[in-house]
Parts: sequence; C-alpha cells; structure tokens
Amino acid sequence: YILCKGSMDSFIEKLDLSKTGKQEVLGKVKKLSKNALRTLGFAYKKLDYIPKDIKELEKEENNLSFAGILGMIDPPRESVKKSVLLCKNAGIRPIMITGDSIDTAVAIAKDVGIISNDDEAILGSKLDKYNDKELEDIVKQYSVYARVNPSHKERIVFALQNSGKIVAMTGDGVNDAPAIKDAHVGVGMGITGTDVTASDIVLMDDSFSTIVVAVEEGRRIYNNIRNNIVFSLSSNFAEIFTIIIGLLVKTTILLPIYILFIDLVTDSIPSICLSFEESENDIMNKKPRGINKPLF
Repeated sequence: YILCKGSMDSFIEKLDLSKTGKQEVLGKVKKLSKNALRTLGFAYKKLDYIPKDIKELEKEENNLSFAGILGMIDPPRESVKKSVLLCKNAGIRPIMITGDSIDTAVAIAKDVGIISNDDEAILGSKLDKYNDKELEDIVKQYSVYARVNPSHKERIVFALQNSGKIVAMTGDGVNDAPAIKDAHVGVGMGITGTDVTASDIVLMDDSFSTIVVAVEEGRRIYNNIRNNIVFSLSSNFAEIFTIIIGLLVKTTILLPIYILFIDLVTDSIPSICLSFEESENDIMNKKPRGINKPLF
C-alpha cells in the first residue's frame, strides 16, 4: 500500500472519485473549514510491487482510494481578541498570513476581529498575477492571506514597506525567516521557533498579546525619555539664563554651590521620577507618531 495525506486542494484530482464524489468531499472540507478547523485529507492505494525509488512512487500517486478527512482545531488564545482590538485602537493593523485554507483563515480572522467580511481575504496564488507596484495597492485591501508560500510573505512585507508602513513580522519556521529578516521589526517565537528564524525580538511565550504589551511599554518609554529631555533642557536653560542676567548686571545671582545643589537634588530626583512614570491611560488609543516626526 501507499498512504497519502495532505490538503484536499492538493490531491483531490488524484482521487478515484466521480465528479459528484469530488464535489461532495470538497463540500465537507469547506464545511469543516468554516468552523475554523484545519483539514487534512487521507487516501491510499494498493500496489502489487514495491516501488524502487521516489520517482516511481510518485507515478503511482493517482487513482487513490479516498480514506477520509481529519478536522483539527487550533483555537486562538482568549487574550488575542482583546489584543487585536487594542491594536486597531492604537492605529496598528493586524494582518494574518497563513498556509491554511482561505475558509479556515477567514473563520479564525473573523473570530478574533481581524476582519469583518470575506472580501478582506485573498489566496496567495492570486498575488502572482500582480507586479510589485500593483501589489502596493492590493495589500491595502486585504488583511488575510491564505495558502501562501515564503515568496508571497516577502512580497507582502515589501509592498507594505513601499507604501510607507512600518512592518513587524512574526513567525516560527524557516519559511518565515526571509520575511522576518526583511521586515522593520522581526519577531521570532522562543518556544516553537527554529534557530534559523533570525529576528530582532524573541517571544519567550509565543503569544501575540506579548507583542501588544511590548508596544505599549515602548510608547511609555519613549514618552518618558522625551519628558526627561524636555525637563533637563528647561531646567538647564533656566540656569544659563539666570547666570547670563547676572553677568549683564554684574552681580552673582547663583553661587557655584547653588548650581551644584540644583543639579544634584532638584534636577536628579524629578528626572528619576520621570523615568519610572506610568503610562497614560489612553496611550493605546493614540495613533503611531510616525517615523519622520521629530522628537519634540
């Protein structure tokens, strides 16, 4: 016997079934996929000899007897829905790129809030008919990409970057590595990720929600740095201005010990407090500041 497994899209034509039988099988696959199940088809064939090599074996992969379909559930974590909503409020657009069937991808994406209708999903194979310039407009329309290969992932990343977006890409395998490397921020998985998935950030818990927490923390740190710089400049300019006034009127307004006291006490303590300030309540309701926006 030879035993085969794979997506039904890939070997439905190799099954020894009538046209009606194939349509019935695909209908069951579609039904399972719409319930957010990943599907895997199984088939077999009885041989009266043992193939000598892989090429000879591949020739026999036709007129297979259909064995059945397996539906596997891989539910998103409960925290993902909340994290997707936080992303959207913060001006971050979550995009799903998967090798699953488009029906499964759409069902999961709708469940977590990435998309609201089927028109926002597209098959990776359809991207091949667009050139790189056309793809820049296409990526604005879709937030779910199904049945993609590594080259599709790279093209999507490049298209988003060329349209002026800052792109963070996550993944866990060698097929994700090129796109992760090309993205502005590459995020690898620390548990299920492979060593070849070189990335800027490693998620130790493999959770999408951790990325959102990191964005919030990054915004807090950025605001604290900016506030610290503004405070230091204003304080020091005040000292400089006071000393210049003293020089102009030929009098000493600040003695060296005063300046030392200001720098060590009244500057350092507020500066430390500003460094550890908590984030604003609405920090994740603000749009990204933009890569070219000045610090002040």
